[in-house]
Amino acid sequence: MRKISRIFDFPYYQLEKFNLKKAFTSKYNGEWISISTQEYINQSNKVSRGLLRLGIKPNDKIAVISSNNRTEWNVLDTAILQIGAQNVPIYPTISKEEYEYVLNHSESIYCFVSDDSVLEKLNQIKGNTKLKEVYTFDEVKGEKNWKKILELGEDESNQNKVEERKNNVKPEDLATLIYTSGTTGTPKGVMLSHKNLVSNVIDSSPRVPMEHGKSKSLSFLPVCHVFERMILYLYMYCGIEVYFAESIETISEDLKEIKPHVMTAVPRLYEKVYDRIIAKGAELNGIKKMLFFWAVNLGLKYEPYGKNGWWYEFKLKIARKLIFSKWKEGLGGNLNTLVSGSAALQPRLIRIFSAAEMPILEGYGLTETSPVISVNCPFDMGIKIGTVGRIINNVDVKIAEDGEILVKGPNVMMGYYKDPERTAKVMTGDYFHTGDIGEVSDDNFLKITDRKKDMFKTSGGKYVIPALLENEFKQSRFIEQIMVIGEGEKMPAALIQINFEFVKEWARRHDLVFKDNEAIIKSEKLHERIQAEIDEANTNFGRWEQIKKFEITPDVWTIDDGHLTPTMKIKRKVIKEKYKDLIEKIYRNQ
Repeated sequence: MRKISRIFDFPYYQLEKFNLKKAFTSKYNGEWISISTQEYINQSNKVSRGLLRLGIKPNDKIAVISSNNRTEWNVLDTAILQIGAQNVPIYPTISKEEYEYVLNHSESIYCFVSDDSVLEKLNQIKGNTKLKEVYTFDEVKGEKNWKKILELGEDESNQNKVEERKNNVKPEDLATLIYTSGTTGTPKGVMLSHKNLVSNVIDSSPRVPMEHGKSKSLSFLPVCHVFERMILYLYMYCGIEVYFAESIETISEDLKEIKPHVMTAVPRLYEKVYDRIIAKGAELNGIKKMLFFWAVNLGLKYEPYGKNGWWYEFKLKIARKLIFSKWKEGLGGNLNTLVSGSAALQPRLIRIFSAAEMPILEGYGLTETSPVISVNCPFDMGIKIGTVGRIINNVDVKIAEDGEILVKGPNVMMGYYKDPERTAKVMTGDYFHTGDIGEVSDDNFLKITDRKKDMFKTSGGKYVIPALLENEFKQSRFIEQIMVIGEGEKMPAALIQINFEFVKEWARRHDLVFKDNEAIIKSEKLHERIQAEIDEANTNFGRWEQIKKFEITPDVWTIDDGHLTPTMKIKRKVIKEKYKDLIEKIYRNQ
């Protein structure tokens, strides 16, 4: 069997071991179109030959900006890497100024974009970059389509040059530049080698609970994010069919059509799925409603491996048959593994989805670690709720004196591109400083307690860990987003973005009429209700940590408006600046 040491070895390995008829599937004009492993390799070679005819040299940078995941992205990725060039994925949702920064900093000379919306933004700054040409995946009038590269590669006479380039690529060579969506400062170009990503895939593979060669996956998290990209390589390695969702809006329909066994998501999506299910349950009446919430309350007490005893397991069996089976059916019927990364996941979601026989496996990692450091898995007693799982093979974690998690292993990045100073700041010898605070148990489970830079002291000298508080408060259906503040102040407080959809439904049930969002956030009854939610959550914390005051922001926090990073993390600095009047109101107008 082929030895895998470079990223582009994965499809060739898949061909030898699984030879899938449906390796990758995307939807075009309402129809699912699949390509086999062999077709995938053939297309990648064709694109490689085309790129060589464009004059692409080793270490040239090619940017890719796609608003959705698609087969073409992956074909292009393999084609770029196997000729010794580098793929520079860019988040479609960042500003045109950030496009310009990344393109110039990476010195990208070609760019592939998904559609006219991305192209429109790119065209505004293209003249300020070194781009020689832009190609589109969709047919866009007056623009060069990526099929032109495929046509350039039809002639196989330079395939020997492709093979020569492949043979010259070493595992230690740079494979990709991934620009972090960081919550502060200019984006950092994380340099990941073939070895970084390949080792992470292979070292994570023992945690994959699906049947190799016979399972389906649904992919929709942005592939420009290292989490989803590594997962796609992992699917390739394990012979798992990949189906790309049309968009985040169509996931519900896609799940029912595809009936996948596994999907990956960020916590916010699982929260939304759960909230929608609960909202439907709230609309039931009589015995149906009573049974629904009996099952939910049972699920929220779930403990893995039968720890709750036989009587609980007996009741759970009934709940699964009467209620949870319908949840599973609504998500396609076959989902037996959900994976979560990028941010902290509320334990209640792990409990309820596990009770519904769709366990969420929470993991942990960073772009700089390719990304996986640890992950929960359903076998070998590998799930511990409240942790991010056991540390994976060949990765060494130690906890610094101040509690920071330090990581060493073949998955740790080569450094930040053109930025030795920033690189030096995060490395101590071979150990990478994650910026997260945590602890490792005797049985090698890792627990994250906070972001080091997000911790703050109140004026009374007490430390407050915002992430712990925020995760607890977000369990309220009234609260969509929350940011705990209070550095140097006498008490912690919070800025809250309410769940407008749920609040409108709550208002309707209580005969409250609001003419607009402004009227909603001024409602005394709503403030009283949220105060009750906060009072309840506060009981889980020490007096110095408890939220004493809050203000509701008038708008929804979005990626486009700069409140959130593309991976849905809150930008604390931006939010503080946007709502400085509300912060002033909390602390000064007393």
